[in-house]
Amino acid sequence: MPATTLTPGTPPTLVLEFTKQAPRLARQFLAERFAEWGLEDDYVGRLVISELTTNAYKHGAGPIIVRVFLDDHDGRPVLEVWDTAETRPKIQPENTAATSGRGLQLLADFAAEWGVRPLNEGGKITWAKLH
Repeated sequence: MPATTLTPGTPPTLVLEFTKQAPRLARQFLAERFAEWGLEDDYVGRLVISELTTNAYKHGAGPIIVRVFLDDHDGRPVLEVWDTAETRPKIQPENTAATSGRGLQLLADFAAEWGVRPLNEGGKITWAKLH
C-alpha cells in the first residue's frame, strides 16, 4: 500500500513502491486531489501524471515520489514525480514506426510548462504545470 501524506501546509505527497502499479496509483492520487479541490478531472492531468510516473518506473529505481499541489501564484495544478534516475528525459524525434517514445511529446503538448530539476543527493524531479 502506498504511503500518502496530507499534512496541512505541505503538498500532498504519495510514496510509491517501484512496481508497474505506480502509474495507476499516481492517477488515482491525482484524481482524488482534484476532487478535493473542486477541479474538473478532464483526463489531461491523469495522462500527464501517468507519463511522468511511467518514465520514473521505466528509467529509475527505488521509490517513486509523487506530489500534486496548486501553484501559489496562479492556482494552476503542479505535478511532480521524483525518481532516482540520473538521466534527464528529452523529447524524441518523431518516428511513426516507433512503438514507444511519444510520452514526453504528449506531455509538452498538454502541459502549460514542464521541466526537470536535478537533486543534489541524486535523481531528479520531473514536473509539469497544467493549464
